[in-house]
Amino acid sequence: MGIPLIQQVKIASYIVGKKLSGQSRYPLAMMLEPLFQCNLACAGCGKIDHPKDILQKRMSVEDALSAVDECDAPVVSIPGGEPLIHKDLPQIVQGIIAREKFVYLCTNAILLPKHIDEYTPSPYFTWSIHLDGLEKRHDASVCMDGVFDKAVTAIKLALSRGFRVTINCTLFNNEPTEEIADFFDFAMSLGIEGITVSPGYSYQHAPRQDVFLGRTESKQLFRDIFRLGKERKSKWVFNQSSMFLDFIAGNQSYQCTPWSNPTYNIFGWQKPCYLLVDEGYAKTYKELMEDTEWDKYGVGINPKCDNCMAHCGFEGSAVNDTFAHPLRAARVATFGPRTDGAMAPDLPVMYGERADATAVHIPISAIQRRSATPGVDAGH
Repeated sequence: MGIPLIQQVKIASYIVGKKLSGQSRYPLAMMLEPLFQCNLACAGCGKIDHPKDILQKRMSVEDALSAVDECDAPVVSIPGGEPLIHKDLPQIVQGIIAREKFVYLCTNAILLPKHIDEYTPSPYFTWSIHLDGLEKRHDASVCMDGVFDKAVTAIKLALSRGFRVTINCTLFNNEPTEEIADFFDFAMSLGIEGITVSPGYSYQHAPRQDVFLGRTESKQLFRDIFRLGKERKSKWVFNQSSMFLDFIAGNQSYQCTPWSNPTYNIFGWQKPCYLLVDEGYAKTYKELMEDTEWDKYGVGINPKCDNCMAHCGFEGSAVNDTFAHPLRAARVATFGPRTDGAMAPDLPVMYGERADATAVHIPISAIQRRSATPGVDAGH
């Protein structure tokens, strides 16, 4: 894993402490969204579909740090919107680092050169730069030419200043396997710490629905990528657990653990997770954990969840499995995910067992993407 030893040890100690205390639901990482406004309008983003007055709202430093204290997760990821638009973000980051929590500042990097002097290198601070592929692919993903070059320049600048740097990458449909492998090779050649990768989740409010992958397509895509990486003997380093990589390659049947990655934004604590944007909000973290009807969400439980394989929902499941089966996890870490043979079965669809169900009983594995046009639901 592309995670420094100090971070591995602190997170492992935190998890062991939670397990010894008998807690079954606890956060591993917290999503802190201090604003929704962005300087891009990406095709697959469901976070910027708000009126102007909402996009102009900013979370206060006090509210941000209070939420961090309330949740007490060892890792805080700061997405958006574009966080660097927030003028008080350096104070928020400094406050989180002072609490010895690991901060991943997620940015498209357009504003990074302008603001880099406001931040100081630290083992607790990482620039997480958004890159979805090589130049043509990434610029198409973010719907603006020239962004790839700006991001690469910013990565080199941050590395030259001694910062920890990762890239976060979302893969959408029609991605050529060799092109993704080339992109991963290029990313590692920059000297970054690691890659965070995830299949795209089909936000209901995303301006384009034809860009998203179905579950079976996702698994096969990642199998093909990992297989090619082994054939090339590429030295890819991922900023994720080996069991999550095994999951997205179709070798594990995990249910998501949404409470492992709670989200706090300008509306409050988002129910139940970072990705479902219309389920309401809790006023406090305690209320989120105690009053959210967690059993109404998950693959095969809620139609909104069925196409999701995102790391914010399933990394926690993978980490739990790692602790439960350390030898198996070590084997996957050593040899990589299996890329052939039968895939692990999908979780059963249980809509028909719920009194409030409205969905029909269709196996998830049978759901395929039809040919779609921009702006039309791709039917995953």
